[in-house]
Amino acid sequence: MAWEALVRQYQGRILGLAYHYTGNREEARDLAQEVFIRVYRNIHLCKGAEMFMPWVIRIARNLSIDQQRRKAARPTASDVPVDEMGDLADPGRDPEAEWMANSRKRLIFRALQELTDINREIVLLKEIQGLTLEEISSLLKVPLGTVKSRANRARIELAEKVLILSGQQVA
Repeated sequence: MAWEALVRQYQGRILGLAYHYTGNREEARDLAQEVFIRVYRNIHLCKGAEMFMPWVIRIARNLSIDQQRRKAARPTASDVPVDEMGDLADPGRDPEAEWMANSRKRLIFRALQELTDINREIVLLKEIQGLTLEEISSLLKVPLGTVKSRANRARIELAEKVLILSGQQVA
C-alpha cells in the first residue's frame, strides 16, 4: 500500500518530466515505468526524505537522456502510416489532448521546445519540477553561480520566445 501511494503521489511529475524530454506520450509512459522500477530496486540508496524528489528526478533525467541517445543511435527504419494505426487509438479522454487544448500552456510548451537544450532543462527542473538552485547544481554537477546565471538567461530566453510566438515585439 505504501508503494502504491508513493507511485500515485509522484507519477504525474515523473510522467511530465519524461514527456518534456521525449515529446512522446508512450515513450514517456515507458520511461516513467522504468523510473519507478529503478526507485523500487534502489530506494535504499536514497539519503533521506528531503533528498527523495531530487533523487527520483535524477533517475528520470538520466533515463530520458539515455533514451534520447539510444534513439539517435538507432533511428527507426520506417514510419507506419497514420491510416494503418486507426484501430490503436485510445477511445478514452486523452490527457495530452486535454492539455493541448489550453492555448496558454500550448504556447509555453512551444516556447520551451525552442529553447536551447540547457535552458530548457533549467526551466524544466526549476520552474516545472520545483527544484531549488542548489539541487539543480548538484544534479547537473555545475557550480551554483553557473546555475543561477543559466536560470536567469533561461527565463529571459523563454520570455522572448513566448513574445515571438504570440506575435508581440521583443524589446
